[in-house]
Amino acid sequence: MSAVPPVLVPYASYLRVYEPLAAFPEPERGHWARYARRGTAPGAQEELRRSLVGLLATPPVAVPAQESADAFVAEVDGVVCVCPWRTRLRGWLALEELAGTLPPAVLDAALPPLVREQAQADYERWRERNPDARPWIRSAVWQVPVRWFALFSDDEREFVAGGGPGKAPVLRYRTPMVQARRRVARALKTLRESIDEGPLTEGLVDVGRWLEEFHPRSLVELDYGGLVHALPEESLAEDRSAADVAAGMAALRAGDGEAAGAAYERLTERWRAVRDRQHAN
Repeated sequence: MSAVPPVLVPYASYLRVYEPLAAFPEPERGHWARYARRGTAPGAQEELRRSLVGLLATPPVAVPAQESADAFVAEVDGVVCVCPWRTRLRGWLALEELAGTLPPAVLDAALPPLVREQAQADYERWRERNPDARPWIRSAVWQVPVRWFALFSDDEREFVAGGGPGKAPVLRYRTPMVQARRRVARALKTLRESIDEGPLTEGLVDVGRWLEEFHPRSLVELDYGGLVHALPEESLAEDRSAADVAAGMAALRAGDGEAAGAAYERLTERWRAVRDRQHAN
């Protein structure tokens, strides 16, 4: 019997920030230091499983009652960095977005109004006590937002082929925070000098503000996450979306609208195929 996980990661991608331990105040710093030394941090699959447990209950639990004490762990130039899950905070933020993505009847069936109202009230009380809180993880369903690719270069791309039943491929990018911020600033300058303000510019501004919330020695990661289950492995192996974004930006800076348009067309065709799979499901 193959080792297929009981719940597959949904078709979502993730943008994560890993901060060095020095960025956290005590006693949280001590907690993460002990946590990292264990060397057995759960992965994205376990994070998903835990987040779904409440939604499968009757009545559903929209947001966990307690914040997660888990994190993703990475080592950057010998420095231990952690990316706290903050499942409770992300649950509240996701709940705020649901009203604009699901038809009212479907939303009410999945999460009754009373459940959502209670969760919103809990969030407002929590927010009063934690006005500066922000998530270390952003997610997007059935896509990787184009603006995320602007943070990375093609040589930071890491692709690992699947290893048989139950072993999915991996496609991700990682870059130092200083590089991510520099690329956001350069991309914004290029867009503002070349085209009118639009969704891409607004999205980059939002991402740039989010990145400024973190320690300058952090690590930024783009993970295709569950999208690897929605795309053929050969398509993943050939995916050079960050290179296409970089080529488009370079063409705009050079005043070559034709080359910029060609790079944009490659991106839109690639991600249109992914969205088509969403509607087919």
